[in-house]
Amino acid sequence: RPGHPCTSSLTEMEEKMESARPSTMFAIEVAEYGDPDVLKCLPSKLPQPGKGEVLVSMRAAGVNPVETYIRSGKYAKLPTLPYTPGGEGAGFVSMVGEGVTKVAPNQRVYLAGSKTGTYAQYTLCSEATVFPLPDNVSFEQGACLGTAYATAHRAVFRSAQAVAGNTVLVHGAT
Repeated sequence: RPGHPCTSSLTEMEEKMESARPSTMFAIEVAEYGDPDVLKCLPSKLPQPGKGEVLVSMRAAGVNPVETYIRSGKYAKLPTLPYTPGGEGAGFVSMVGEGVTKVAPNQRVYLAGSKTGTYAQYTLCSEATVFPLPDNVSFEQGACLGTAYATAHRAVFRSAQAVAGNTVLVHGAT
């Protein structure tokens, strides 16, 4: 019924949630390298954006093969333990730090880089890695833009120098 709290649009509810921002969140933490069972969902302190930083309320996180190599300890460059995995995703801007001009609170965004990991309710990013997400692109689609889409785009257009009319075989796409 009109005016009933349960009839609010999703956007209105999300805005209300953002205005009641907690001081803690949940994040996936890896405290030791190993199999998937080392991924633990734990409470964590909500990061606060500093100068040139953006806090994003995550709605979808990209999951890439490299993250499994890192989690297992079988990658050339390993993060310091403990860490939260993930480098790309999509969501709403929750807060912006001093000097941020490219995005604003409550704006839909995708990100191609995170300082604190995207397997979390919130992630902290540099303004340079956060981009507006068009309304016709879902959060799940936006979560793929940073690594998967950019890698495929570079391979097809920069490396292979494909042009209109070429036939392209995408092998092993996931």
